[in-house]
Amino acid sequence: MWFFFAILSALFAALTSILAKIGIEGVNSNLATAIRTVVVVIMSWGMVFLTNTQSGITGISKKSWIFLILSGLATGASWLCYYRALQIGEASKVVPVDKLSVVITLLLAFAFLHEEFTVKSFLGCVLIGTGTLIMVI
Repeated sequence: MWFFFAILSALFAALTSILAKIGIEGVNSNLATAIRTVVVVIMSWGMVFLTNTQSGITGISKKSWIFLILSGLATGASWLCYYRALQIGEASKVVPVDKLSVVITLLLAFAFLHEEFTVKSFLGCVLIGTGTLIMVI
């Protein structure tokens, strides 16, 4: 089931890039990010209430709160940078560079989460990095 949701995530991420590139024309990138964020907040809380999971908020540990907040800050910084890059660059070049996050995530997962870094992982990182370089040159 995870693969199905991962594919949907990739599809929606692709749509996000194209829709954002069209929508950001003539709009300050920070304002565009704020508008997008409000929509995401409404949609996220809507899903919480739709699935009746709002009572779980009291059971979240202090550690989870800290890391969820840090993740939110990283997401915000990513979105602000992404929208600015989209505003001044071509989507066909910005998006591949943004997807270098896959390589960075693998390296961070290895370093901090002690996940296995295999020959296959290394090869994938090299191919993604090389492919990105080829697309943006």
